[in-house]
Amino acid sequence: MIGPTIILESRTRREQAHRLIEQAPDGAVLEIRPATRTLPQNSRLHAMITDVARQVEWPVGSGTKRNIEAWKDIFTAALRSANHGLDVVPGLNGGFVLLGMHTSRMTKDELGELMALIEAFGAQHGVTFHEPDRSAA
Repeated sequence: MIGPTIILESRTRREQAHRLIEQAPDGAVLEIRPATRTLPQNSRLHAMITDVARQVEWPVGSGTKRNIEAWKDIFTAALRSANHGLDVVPGLNGGFVLLGMHTSRMTKDELGELMALIEAFGAQHGVTFHEPDRSAA
């Protein structure tokens, strides 16, 4: 049996968590982890990356536009490098692979850092950011 997920956002929710812990059978596992990204954060992130992909060549001046997934890789690698250092391994068929972060596993704070990085990059490269399309949510 899988128990409920409880977000510790109020005294009542914390009390509910305490009751469930007291009732849990021996051997049960308790996992406490930071809150993951929110849907509004996710929408904003994708809008920002889309704006960068449409407006910036990479490398700058190369005439090459990168797709959204490539930009996501570029930005998450930059964030990982800034916070944890790079982890580069040899590829299976030559070349190298950068092991980076995945936005789907980011906490609210990590996603906030990523969006701040994208905003700073956008400011340096003249990107006009648009609000996310709320009708798609």
